[in-house]
Amino acid sequence: MNEASVTFQGWVGNDIVHRDTARGSVAHFRVGSTPRIRKSTGEWVDGPTSWFSVTCWRALADHVRDSLHKGEPVLVHGRLRTDVWERADGQSSVTYVVEATYVGHDLSRGTASFVRVARPERGETEDEAEQVLRELVHDAPGDLPQLDSLGQRRSADRVA
Repeated sequence: MNEASVTFQGWVGNDIVHRDTARGSVAHFRVGSTPRIRKSTGEWVDGPTSWFSVTCWRALADHVRDSLHKGEPVLVHGRLRTDVWERADGQSSVTYVVEATYVGHDLSRGTASFVRVARPERGETEDEAEQVLRELVHDAPGDLPQLDSLGQRRSADRVA
């Protein structure tokens, strides 16, 4: 199997959207990741923010819903795919989607506490879950802001 796995750090960009489907729980959120770039002058500046749609299933979805909030620093690991779709204005657009395997707070930026929970059993069917996933991924806002390396919104004149 040739899948692209990615691990990245960023900031939760929206409230977690969580739904129950016949295939199990699904959670969706966006993560903005801003690299620090060293210029030839030796000065560090913030690079352009990359936005990723993150989808989590089943128990991970429930834990993400209960644990993450907009603006918090996170680490995400999962399978990367590109989703090409047509916007309402007829233009073609690409969304980078990560189906998360692991999600956690970035502890280099703060502390967290852990609570173990029992996993419930659930049945699975495909059709409804795939439709819900499409809606979640493509309902994200079109113009996402640039963030600095601390997750704060940058003004347009400060974009490197």
